[in-house]
Amino acid sequence: MKKADEQKLLKRILVSPGKKISLNKDYDPTYRPADLTKENARTLLQEGILELAELQDKLYAQDIYGLLVIIQAMDAAGKDGTIKHVMSGLNPQGCHVTSFKPPSDEELDHDYLWRCSKALPEKGRIGIFNRSYYEEVLIARVHPELIIKQKLPPSIDTKNIWKQRFEQINNFEKYLTENGIVVLKFFLHVSKEEQMKRFLERIDKPEKNWKFAMSDVSEREHWKQYIRAYDEALSNTSTKWAPWHVVPADFKPYTRLVVGHLIGKTLRGLDLAYPTVDKTRKLQLQEARKILEAEKG
Repeated sequence: MKKADEQKLLKRILVSPGKKISLNKDYDPTYRPADLTKENARTLLQEGILELAELQDKLYAQDIYGLLVIIQAMDAAGKDGTIKHVMSGLNPQGCHVTSFKPPSDEELDHDYLWRCSKALPEKGRIGIFNRSYYEEVLIARVHPELIIKQKLPPSIDTKNIWKQRFEQINNFEKYLTENGIVVLKFFLHVSKEEQMKRFLERIDKPEKNWKFAMSDVSEREHWKQYIRAYDEALSNTSTKWAPWHVVPADFKPYTRLVVGHLIGKTLRGLDLAYPTVDKTRKLQLQEARKILEAEKG
């Protein structure tokens, strides 16, 4: 992608740190470049995947940085498909996907960041969070009864709990980035009309029935509340060290292309390279060559 085109893309999807945003007013979930077709999007994505594989290899070999990719979205926005297509060419040994479901009893006995902390990527690896600790300022905000299950001490000021959690999350992510874990965050922005279309497709096509749950319909009734919760969360947790990117999600090929491109851009920005060896190591390698070549005789 040309630098000018990349700047236009970032201007379109970046949540500027400190800016209060409105998903409905500031971001178009239906956007796609006029000349982008499914076919050329696939071609461009495959080219990007080849580069990602090379960058991942260097990330693993260098063993200095880890990359945490967080993907949040409304239901049926394409999180699973995006992960599947964008990460398809990576080495599974250096990439791990964690999907966060409702917390278990054990998880509820810990702080809300605990289960995500356990799944953080090691240095040299890529970790992908399909949903994340952001659920604690999204679904927990739409369904405040979930807060009761978290066994918070009575000293917690529940009136300011969201502000407190935004601050805690920002501090947590700053801690990660200052310790070599790069945080890259995506919100896949699907329209309510497209979500309905995808829900109906899951009902109508037998091979997709398994994807549909009745809770999808009940959660859809809270659409406005979720959008407000996302507006607040994105506005308050898009920082210089871990900004949010709002990716149009109505046209899946474009969504995948954007996510793949930004992962590649982030890795390229780390100046990755294979480690160089010192003189002692070079001598060891030469000795190893002599031993191996002696076997031929």
